[in-house]
Amino acid sequence: MKGKSLLSVADLTAAEIGRLFQVAREMKRGTISPRLQGKAVALLFEKPSLRTRVSFEVAVSQLGGKAIYLSQAEVGLGKREAIPDVARTLGRYVNAIVVRTFAQADLALLARWAAVPIINALTDEEHPCQALADLLTIKEKKGRLEGVALAYIGDGNNVCHSLMLASALLGVDFHMAHPQGYAPRPELVEKAQALARESGARLSFYERPQEAVVGVGVVYTDVWTSMGQEAQAEARRKAFSGFQVNEGLMARAGKGAIFMHPLPAHRGEEISPGLLEHPRSVVFDQAENRLHLQRALLAEVLG
Repeated sequence: MKGKSLLSVADLTAAEIGRLFQVAREMKRGTISPRLQGKAVALLFEKPSLRTRVSFEVAVSQLGGKAIYLSQAEVGLGKREAIPDVARTLGRYVNAIVVRTFAQADLALLARWAAVPIINALTDEEHPCQALADLLTIKEKKGRLEGVALAYIGDGNNVCHSLMLASALLGVDFHMAHPQGYAPRPELVEKAQALARESGARLSFYERPQEAVVGVGVVYTDVWTSMGQEAQAEARRKAFSGFQVNEGLMARAGKGAIFMHPLPAHRGEEISPGLLEHPRSVVFDQAENRLHLQRALLAEVLG
C-alpha cells in the first residue's frame, strides 16, 4: 500500500484490508515503531471533528511524525485558493494529506494534483476510515467476518456507503432498512453488488427495521441528520419515525448480537436513551479502533 491514496473503501483489496487489520492488531498490543519519523501529515479539515481529528493526530505522533491541522478558514478549498494549487503546494511540504471535506469530487481533484497520498477522512459520499475500524471491531468481537450479517438501520449516508462497500468486499451480509427516499446512492449499491458477487456476501434491503434485524450478528445505526443537512432536521425526524434502534429491536437480532454507532449519537432519535450503555453496545470499542486502524493505515501508506 506504500504511496497509495484512499478515496473510497473500494480502492482497497480484501488482502490489503487484511494486512491493515493485522498491523492494527499488532499496534494495539503495543508493537509501535517510529515509522513516520521525520515525516509530516497535513490534516485538511473543512468539517468539525472530535474522533477523526484526535485519532489521526495521536496516530501520527505515536508513529514519530508531525501532524499539521489546517481548518477551512486557513485553506478555503476552491474559494480562497484553487484546489489544484492547494494540492501542488501541500505536496511539496508534507508526505500525506488527510482530508475531511464535503464533495467527493473535491477529494478526487486533490488526489489528481497532489504528489503525495490523499486519505479520505470523510466526505458527503464516503467515510472509509470509519467503516474499516468498524469491521476491525466486528472481527475482534465475532472472530470472523465472512458469513456475519450486519443490519444497518437509517439513512443512506456516507457511513452507510462505506460500510456497505466494505461489507460486500469482505464477505459480510449487509441488510439495510431505510424510509422511502433515503436509500444509498444507486451507483454505489451497484458497485457493492459487484463486490458481493466476488466475496459471496449478500445485500438485502427492507422497508421495516424489524425485518432487517432478524437473526443478525450486528445492529448498526447513525444519525438521521448529517452535517450540512441541518435545515432538513425536522422533516428527517418525521421520515425516520419508527426507525429508532432500541432494546426491543435489539431483542429481534441474533443471540449475542452487538450494537454499533459511529458517534456522535442523538439519544431519543436514532437510538433510545441508555442504548450506548447496553451490555451489547461496543460503540466505544469501535471509537477506540479508529486510532488503531488509522495508525496502521498511515504506517502502511508512508512507512
